[in-house]
Amino acid sequence: MADNKSKKAVPLPPGKPLVSPQALPGERPHERPHELQPALQHPSLYINREVSLLEFNQRVLSMARDKRVPLLERLRYLCICSNNLDEFFEIRVAGLRKQRESDGRGTGPDQLGPSEQLHQIDAAAHQLVELQYTVLNEELLPALADQKIIFPPVKDWSKKMRTWASRFFDTELFPVLSPMGLDPSHPFPQLTNKSLNFIVSLRGTDAFGREASRAVVRAPRSLPRIIPVPFEISGGQSQFVLLSTMIERNMGRLFPGLETRGVYQFRVTRNSDLYLADDDVSDLRLALRDELNARDYGNAVRLEVGDDCPASIVKFLLNQFKLDPIDLYVCNGPVNLGRLSKLPGMLDRPDLNYDSFTPVITKTTVGGKKLFSTLKKRDVLLHYPYQAGHTVVSFLQAAARDPKVLAIKQTLYRTGEHSAYVEALIEAAHNGKDVTVVIELRARFDEDTNIKLATQLQRAGVQVVFGVVGFKSHAKIMLVIRREKGRMARYAHIGTGNYHESNTKLYTDLGLLTHNKRITGDVQKIFNQLTGLGKVANVKTILHSPFNMHRKVIKLIHKQADRAKQGKPALIRARMNSLNEPQIIEALYQASNAGVKVRLLVRGICALRPGVAGVSENIRVVSVIGRFLEHSRVYAFGPDGEEEVYLSSADWMPRNMFHRVEVAVPMLDDKLRLRVLEESIDGYFRDNCFAWELQSDGSYRRVQATGGASAFSSQSHLQAHYQKQAHQA
Repeated sequence: MADNKSKKAVPLPPGKPLVSPQALPGERPHERPHELQPALQHPSLYINREVSLLEFNQRVLSMARDKRVPLLERLRYLCICSNNLDEFFEIRVAGLRKQRESDGRGTGPDQLGPSEQLHQIDAAAHQLVELQYTVLNEELLPALADQKIIFPPVKDWSKKMRTWASRFFDTELFPVLSPMGLDPSHPFPQLTNKSLNFIVSLRGTDAFGREASRAVVRAPRSLPRIIPVPFEISGGQSQFVLLSTMIERNMGRLFPGLETRGVYQFRVTRNSDLYLADDDVSDLRLALRDELNARDYGNAVRLEVGDDCPASIVKFLLNQFKLDPIDLYVCNGPVNLGRLSKLPGMLDRPDLNYDSFTPVITKTTVGGKKLFSTLKKRDVLLHYPYQAGHTVVSFLQAAARDPKVLAIKQTLYRTGEHSAYVEALIEAAHNGKDVTVVIELRARFDEDTNIKLATQLQRAGVQVVFGVVGFKSHAKIMLVIRREKGRMARYAHIGTGNYHESNTKLYTDLGLLTHNKRITGDVQKIFNQLTGLGKVANVKTILHSPFNMHRKVIKLIHKQADRAKQGKPALIRARMNSLNEPQIIEALYQASNAGVKVRLLVRGICALRPGVAGVSENIRVVSVIGRFLEHSRVYAFGPDGEEEVYLSSADWMPRNMFHRVEVAVPMLDDKLRLRVLEESIDGYFRDNCFAWELQSDGSYRRVQATGGASAFSSQSHLQAHYQKQAHQA
């Protein structure tokens, strides 16, 4: 479908600054206080969100090629890139196709319509997939073979190996495989999203006298995708066979009496987003259950086939899934690289993994009941994964058992199926506490888990609220109400990451535990708003989406611009996962023009275009990809010694500002504020090992050590810093 209504982004004239056409003679646009500057809204000043997301996955894939990274960790990065690309097609590409079918207009600040975006995605995604298989075949598999970790090709199988494979197929695979012949009475089957399938070319007549030509075989998800070869067969080597290879090799056993002329693996990716008309939903939980049942059978958006698949069969499959050739991805290897993530867990090779790392425990992070007395004296800042993630869990457990605690309130977005947080909340309810949990059922791909957790909590007597219709409850907050000397005392935890124990070992996140009356009072107001009805909560200290965060962030940016115009030092530092909110970007452009130094750490999507003459010369954007997933959100406004610093659950994206319940809490303690800046922002701008700097053309350049500077990894530095701190404690 043509995309005639969309507006193409016009390239910037090389070397020429953009000046607002409304500027008066002799006046530069930034000299007028925060007026609308149409030039700063020019589509060419904004990088497309989807292209930026694919650029992020290029950086992830670069880790699979980095020989400084242990070999099995490199394999994991390859799998992460593959899994990220799956979700990209399931959600982002599926959404663009749906948008193209409706009005076809561009909605982002770059003004690219869905057809234009899909065209750009086609080129970038195909290139990325091709590179993935090049990395696998030319770099990782040879490196694994050098370490005696081998996937022997079928042509090299010994007689003992072939005998073992046949026996394994007969006993372990044959009973659960169901061949589906294709004929007028057996139409092409409805295949689930991302399932491993085989299309088989046959010749002959079956038992009913039917001419056989094609069949489909689906590999059940219960089957292991990687099969270890017994040591007595492999000669003591670590040898493995892919499930796809095992099935292809023995496929003829499923079609006795017929000639198997070819076996070709394929996989279809479907639209996996959930579409709920909030106005029509009377019971969100039931509506979600209905949608989840249909998720595996959404419209197809991508077809992957093995590179040996004939053109005639490729055409047949594209027709079955109603896809175009642009939606085809040819794979020089297994069609789902993400399955290889199981391999490291099947090997006892610590020398090929990252060194073991144990988060430290200090006196202030022991948790438990002692934290109540500690918090009366000072706030406690937690930095995951460098500090132990169980601190907040043990604090919650202590609150559940403390007779002085009367009530506990908590938000849950993603927690995992078996959660110590959930167990502690249930224990608190059993102990007679008033427990309220705001659980977000619409956390993408965790909906089913959250429905089960909600049911479990309700059965235990916990009051469960499913957030607000139309607004995801994404804030990470906890409130404990305790009776102390006849008065009510409040304690709160506000974090940048989810209440998920596994994530605290893998993600970098920050959390604040506080007894501060202003902050805890605001947290209580936000909980009351989430669970009840009423006007906008009158929060005075915390920034709160969707009500005041966007406006206040822009105001804080403008405040720095005003300082710069007055000749005062002005600085903006921030870190987040993604940045594409156009009004915030425009405010940052204005600040840059006014002379404000802007330093941004943006892990993934970044629509802001730095380094453009007359627009963003004072802005640097850096992305760090390392051992841990960078997940903290920190905003800092002001030069050293005068900065206002916030921890937040919110990225600078439209959804976080306008369609989610989010919070940003100020760091009121001077020592903790400086610690946040050094550990979460400033140290990262010294990284010359795993940092990438965004260029004005939307590409990223790896930051290298120059001038004889020593190698510096921000994550490694923090690991060493906290280990040293633990030894000194």
